Amino acid sequence: MTRPLLSLCLATLALLGGCSLLPDAEPVQTFLLPSSQAQASDRAAPLPHSLGIARPQARLVLDSTRIAVIPQGSEISSYKGARWSDPAPALLRDRLLEAFQADGRFATLSSAEQHLQSDFLLVGNLLAFQSEYRGGKPEIAIRLDARLVRSSTQRVVASHSFVVRQPSDAVEIPAVVAAFGQAGDQLAEQLVRWTASQMQNQP
Repeated sequence: MTRPLLSLCLATLALLGGCSLLPDAEPVQTFLLPSSQAQASDRAAPLPHSLGIARPQARLVLDSTRIAVIPQGSEISSYKGARWSDPAPALLRDRLLEAFQADGRFATLSSAEQHLQSDFLLVGNLLAFQSEYRGGKPEIAIRLDARLVRSSTQRVVASHSFVVRQPSDAVEIPAVVAAFGQAGDQLAEQLVRWTASQMQNQP
């Protein structure tokens, strides 16, 4: 290699070393669901049955750490620069476990992923866990199709579809996340009430 050509190569490498051809990574904020506001129940005695709570099944677009948003029509997207700490079904499962534990009537609780024996299993399909814009303002929508299953027979003893909507106070992401927490509490309260009622009727 001639000296002029060698000098040109070294100069080119120096220039490449001083700059990056890749764009800077976009900063990403990671959010937890706000702390649960679930309260203990004083309406009934503890239930004699054990209960396992499974992580809900969900479509790929919801089984993700992306915070889903429907800005208009049927278009689904996600908030730029924001993520959940865990995929949405796992966040919801943990929120439900907190609510069932706080209620106090469910003496023996476990996550189905722990593979512990339980008398009943609460399973479901998460069909909505997103922010939807209505009149220019975000509103949280959560839909869970729940089923109560007797573990020994794998028979569904009860099923119900739960739909919760919670307006957000503002369009900024922290306000939207807070609304997700409120919607999660509403869903958990309804689900705890329904599950307790169904289990009380089981032998």
